[in-house]
Amino acid sequence: MQQYRACEYVIIKQCVMYKERLKEFKYVITDKGGIHARPAGALVKEAAAFPCSITIAKDGKAADAKRIFGVMGLGVKCGEEITVCTDGENEEAASAAIEAFLKANL
Repeated sequence: MQQYRACEYVIIKQCVMYKERLKEFKYVITDKGGIHARPAGALVKEAAAFPCSITIAKDGKAADAKRIFGVMGLGVKCGEEITVCTDGENEEAASAAIEAFLKANL
């Protein structure tokens, strides 16, 4: 079994165990630079507009989409798939907005 830090485990566990409660979608990054500083900053700004919890997971690691170091720390490159989970108030709107952002920018 892969080792996770405590916070990563909790986020991944939430995405898996509470799947019926939250919105989740997968997206393959098409930008040749992956998620580097500029698009990560724009993604964080987009996520911060919503009160719900938004997490991004890749290869067993997860990050709060409202924290730039967490998003950049995932090291997402072109062609890699991410899973985005939203949970809480306005989760449907947040999920739709983040998905639209990813399609338009990444």
